[in-house]
Amino acid sequence: MPEWYVSSLMMDRALDAVARRVKKLDRAHDIPYLAGYSLDGKTIYIDRHMPRAFKYRGRSIETDRFLILHEEVEKTLIDQLGLHYLHAHQIATRAEQAAVRAAGITWRDYDRFMQKYVKTIGDERLTKVPKDLDLKPYRDEQDDDLLRRMLTSVKAGKAPQGLHARDLAEAIEQLRQRVRRHGTLGAQRAAALLRKTK
Repeated sequence: MPEWYVSSLMMDRALDAVARRVKKLDRAHDIPYLAGYSLDGKTIYIDRHMPRAFKYRGRSIETDRFLILHEEVEKTLIDQLGLHYLHAHQIATRAEQAAVRAAGITWRDYDRFMQKYVKTIGDERLTKVPKDLDLKPYRDEQDDDLLRRMLTSVKAGKAPQGLHARDLAEAIEQLRQRVRRHGTLGAQRAAALLRKTK
């Protein structure tokens, strides 16, 4: 079989190659939407409550490698090609989906399992967020809600150890101001809410 041939074996090898290149995998924090990456791209974050594997037709399926693939592809497309987050996310999701299917797992079953562990914007479990988490993915749709919750967590003293809560709170507040000026749907909702309270 030629090396360039599309196959499950080649996808598995590619997936392993991407996973081996990760400099640091961190599973000690709460991460909105299961996984993310640091600003510099050197750390992949997977939510601390996300199981490392799930049972599928009698097999134990490790999930980290699929999440790593998604985050690495997404971050690379944003940083190296300048793609907008939503476009990069779509391509990364397709790569993740192809890897899942190549492993003999239906996307529906994999996604159903993953959705059980997603922490969304209003989730009470978002209390331990890393300071260097790249926030680009959260600037869309419900961006201001998430940043507000992160700020509330930091102000409540739930910042990661070794960080100056005041500095982190100030950085989040500055980001909220910048996000509000960019006209995303989340920013528009935040502005509308602000007008209602006045």
